[in-house]
Amino acid sequence: MPTAYLEEVNPWEAQVARSDLAARKLKLDDGLWKILREPSREIIVHIPVQLDDGRLETFTGFRVQHSIDRGPAKGGVRYSPNLTLDESRALASWMTWKCAVVNIPFGGAAGGVICDRDKMSKRELERLTRRYTAELLELLGPEKDVLGPDINTDEQIMAWIMDTYSMHVRHTETAVVTGKPVELGGSHGRIEATGRGLMTVCDEALKRLDRNRDQTRVVIQGFGNVGSNAARLMHRRGYKIVGVSTSTSGVYNRNGIDVDMLSRYHREHHTLAGFPSADETTSAELLVAECDILMPAAVENQITSRNADRVKAKILCEGANGPTTAEADDILTDKRVFVIPDILANSGGVTVSYFEWVQDRQGYFWSEVMVNDQLEHTLRTSFAEVLHYAADHNVSNRIAAYMLAIDRVAYTLRQRGIYA
Repeated sequence: MPTAYLEEVNPWEAQVARSDLAARKLKLDDGLWKILREPSREIIVHIPVQLDDGRLETFTGFRVQHSIDRGPAKGGVRYSPNLTLDESRALASWMTWKCAVVNIPFGGAAGGVICDRDKMSKRELERLTRRYTAELLELLGPEKDVLGPDINTDEQIMAWIMDTYSMHVRHTETAVVTGKPVELGGSHGRIEATGRGLMTVCDEALKRLDRNRDQTRVVIQGFGNVGSNAARLMHRRGYKIVGVSTSTSGVYNRNGIDVDMLSRYHREHHTLAGFPSADETTSAELLVAECDILMPAAVENQITSRNADRVKAKILCEGANGPTTAEADDILTDKRVFVIPDILANSGGVTVSYFEWVQDRQGYFWSEVMVNDQLEHTLRTSFAEVLHYAADHNVSNRIAAYMLAIDRVAYTLRQRGIYA
């Protein structure tokens, strides 16, 4: 690939481009920005694991803590053969800004292990998870760094992390992770939280643009936890879901798709290919398909300088972290696409993770209705604050979200001062 394109799709460089611009717009002190710009701590661990066939294998893991100025670090654990340190840096930074946008008292962190989960047995995954946790033990804790699920990690892996940590500190500590099973201190509403948050900000966007749900066609790229829950919830609220894709297959029907039927088909066949009530397509084709809302809810770098000019959506709602490159932003601005940036749009997950952390520490658990009400209130408030910032500073929604977040973290750092 050309060097310029490789730089464009580097997630850390994309995050830096946006945050540097926001810091300049805020006229932030250079010294202060030097502190906020870089992660405060980066850890690389090499994890020995005995495989089921008796062989010993070593896996490389990361944990990046970007900021703890506003509270303990918070962020996901990702298992992927393509995970890099730069990706972990970007995810940790995005989490700092995401928590600040919705005004919850966490900093940002991220990490994971370079591995292919599909090629590992459950016993191998458990050994890997427990050893990864043990390698990071001194850095973790409810007041230090709170882990959560991300790509290829789930409730079971969070339970193993919680148990490993608890065994070492000699008491059960549920608040060291979020995204746990409800029976182990998890929160009602957590599984649907990111999808519900996406629906909530789409509702707010439609109000601003004076549009109706039943006349709004939605394309969703990604049918994992985030995409499938967003599709199901939005379908039930009256949106017309016209396209859905996974990494290997996609379907499109301009008249709308029955999402419940599609979900059953996907569970039974483990693919969308062959679904009888829609035309087959690809994930790449869906990004430029006819629709009103485009929701990339899979991985980074889906909308780039190579396809942004062909995006037909009126609203871009980012369910994934970093699905749009910085170079694509200018193209979308020229096309007058209403962008709901990732650090606002997909913050429903970390918001309910915060609620879970609070519930664990209180030892008092909320009803699902209470969780959902608090989530929707938080996102409606944050959406309005971002748009107000955009209007006041004459910037895009994305840069407004970064400015709001950076301003909040910078204020905290100024008030706390620099320990020397």
